[in-house]
Amino acid sequence: ISYQSLLNATNRFSFDNLIGVGSFGSVYKGTLDQYRHAVAIKVLKLGRHGASKSFKVECEVLRNTRHRNLVQLLTACSSIDNQGHDFKALVYEFLGNGNLDVWLHPTPRTNDALEKPRKLSFLQRLNIAIDVASALDYLHYHCETPIVHCDLKPSNVLLDDEMVGHVSDFGLARFHHDIIQDSSTNQLSSIGIRGTIGYTPPEYGMGNEVSIYGDVYSYGILLLEMFTRKRPTDNMFHDNLSLRDFVKETLLEQIIDIIDPAVLGERQKGERRMNDTCNGNRNGSFKIHECLILILGIGVACSTEILRERKNISAVVVELLSIRQNFLGTNIHTTQTEFK
Repeated sequence: ISYQSLLNATNRFSFDNLIGVGSFGSVYKGTLDQYRHAVAIKVLKLGRHGASKSFKVECEVLRNTRHRNLVQLLTACSSIDNQGHDFKALVYEFLGNGNLDVWLHPTPRTNDALEKPRKLSFLQRLNIAIDVASALDYLHYHCETPIVHCDLKPSNVLLDDEMVGHVSDFGLARFHHDIIQDSSTNQLSSIGIRGTIGYTPPEYGMGNEVSIYGDVYSYGILLLEMFTRKRPTDNMFHDNLSLRDFVKETLLEQIIDIIDPAVLGERQKGERRMNDTCNGNRNGSFKIHECLILILGIGVACSTEILRERKNISAVVVELLSIRQNFLGTNIHTTQTEFK
């Protein structure tokens, strides 16, 4: 697609159309004649080291993958701008509910004072967790060449109008041509640290080659963050205390103290013990309690520092689907309400 088309689609890359800024580029909302719906246009910062390589990697990965839980790349632009400078951009489907990070950690916006606060129910979080795990399972085991995402985090999970999760931003991804299922045999390399602090597995910091197990670690941290609403880089995590340790130490005895109160709904907010919930919702609350223990247990198992002990992402998908089926079996009324 031409540079001029993208210029017109975004009103000359107007600030009013800017919807996000990342390491390698800025993302604008726009309208192109050939697509019926709005699109998201990622303009690469070519002066940034690694941006050109990021462009090539995203094109290569997304042109060879098709999955409902991956963001869809529509087209790309590699041209020059009006000043004669190199210009590269990627055009994606536009997903109307933003990214998972803004739902987990909303910030007040002066022009949206009357907007209803964004909150995710227990079932919505579980569905999104399944969506992300399904995307990783596809990338790791069902592509012609396994793909390692290398930068899984809430801001790279986009949500559509139906709150379905889509994994995005493949600028750091790697095709794992020589993938070895026995993670204990991974070789050292000089790739450096890939990903984002807090979500990057510890072995990357020691120079180990990227692997699908690194994505599993990032997924485990993301899963814990989804249900506790605490970032792995929160100020409370210091002196060798991590998000994983925080959850693991309090999981069985004080789970009510570590989960996001919104998971239980406003009626349960602030209650200190799960068995003090209203009698009318007693069974549903206990069911959520049981499910939360299992879900957070999966997050803890995925994010262990011992690489060979991390869960297989295919097994994670099966376990989460089973938890959802178990939850829906006794919460039909709640489920119908949350899907509206």
